[in-house]
Amino acid sequence: MERGCTVHKLVADIALFSGRRVLLVKYRDVARYDGQRGWFLPDDLLVHEGHPQDAAKRIAREQTGVELEDARLSHIESFGNGAWHLIFHYRADLPTPTVKPGPNIAATEWFERRKLPTRSEFAHEGWAIDVLKSMEP
Repeated sequence: MERGCTVHKLVADIALFSGRRVLLVKYRDVARYDGQRGWFLPDDLLVHEGHPQDAAKRIAREQTGVELEDARLSHIESFGNGAWHLIFHYRADLPTPTVKPGPNIAATEWFERRKLPTRSEFAHEGWAIDVLKSMEP
């Protein structure tokens, strides 16, 4: 079995908006998510030599059943946490908020952007809240 890189973590996430709402997910198997439970923006590692925008579209398709023609890069985040993480934060607007959760999705829910769950209900101490705030105009 091939083991992933332990020095670098290349990650993409996608904030899916429908009007004033944003879609959040909870994962069934949290092993790939640092054992974290709670709400996340849909995210995943990039495939080897894959483009981050392709990863954002794949994540939307695999985790929410949404086929995106376009995903826009919002910003890039870099930090160390045992491994160097480089996170590509994408966003897309959906005219219809219809989703079909993928096999590893335990729950999906649309939340008003100004009425998100409490920080304690999110994975990673509410990191997604900070990501969403950085996407505000």
